[in-house]
Amino acid sequence: MSQYVNSNGNLLSAEGYVLEAGNRGYLYGDGLFETIRVVKGKTLNLQQHLNRLLDGMEALEMEVPSDFDFAFFEREIHTLLIKNEIDLNARVRLSIDRKTGGHFLPISNKVDYLIEADRIPEYEFRLNQEGLVVDLFDEIKKPINSLSNFKTKNCLIYILGRIRAVKKGLDDHLILNEKNSIIESTSSNLFLVSNGVLYTSSLDSGCLGGTMRMQIINLAIENNIKVYECNLNPQNLLAADEMFLTNAINGVRWIKKFRSKSYINEMASKLVSLLNKKWNL
Repeated sequence: MSQYVNSNGNLLSAEGYVLEAGNRGYLYGDGLFETIRVVKGKTLNLQQHLNRLLDGMEALEMEVPSDFDFAFFEREIHTLLIKNEIDLNARVRLSIDRKTGGHFLPISNKVDYLIEADRIPEYEFRLNQEGLVVDLFDEIKKPINSLSNFKTKNCLIYILGRIRAVKKGLDDHLILNEKNSIIESTSSNLFLVSNGVLYTSSLDSGCLGGTMRMQIINLAIENNIKVYECNLNPQNLLAADEMFLTNAINGVRWIKKFRSKSYINEMASKLVSLLNKKWNL
């Protein structure tokens, strides 16, 4: 756990009270966040994370400070890493909340930021040795709207999906949108492989616009692997040769089983190698 956090440029002990009373992220979920992987002291995909964050702030009618750019956040993240004596690998969470004040109607659209950093042991992406077992979470459907692609602080569908997956002895649940298309898992984007072709949910289906999702799509295209963004249903999953999940921290994780269907991990293994090569890991 992080010993210190960066709250609006101030390095504070993580053991004390960090959030101001009335914090809107805490009270109303009025905020966004990004989870960023640091490898060998380098923030991977930082610009892509910031692009999504800034687009999300605009969608939430938040004022974007003029200094919120790559150089600013790279400096603020590394200042915290140094304070926490993390010189190599870390999981960083960057949170943006609308400033305290008001009830549902805020009194200001200015923002606060909070950065947390935890040490992780691995410096390269590694494919999970034991494949995941998943099923569908159909109790709550994710709505399709202008906020669906961003990491907002309304995460209850993902929290409940993961809790109920554990209760069923599963590793994860797959999330459906309001049109019953399968769009993602509780913490990752979803890919299928059929006859050497990649398939993943389109952004207009309401899935998260994951930074690793885009990395995998680009890597596939660069290596002459066809990729299609489309609607996915249970029949597509059962007909696939492979199925895997992607996110910024874990990279690629292969799924071993969905209901009665078992999967291989040939494409997943290849993509992990390509990721490590891309980042010189």
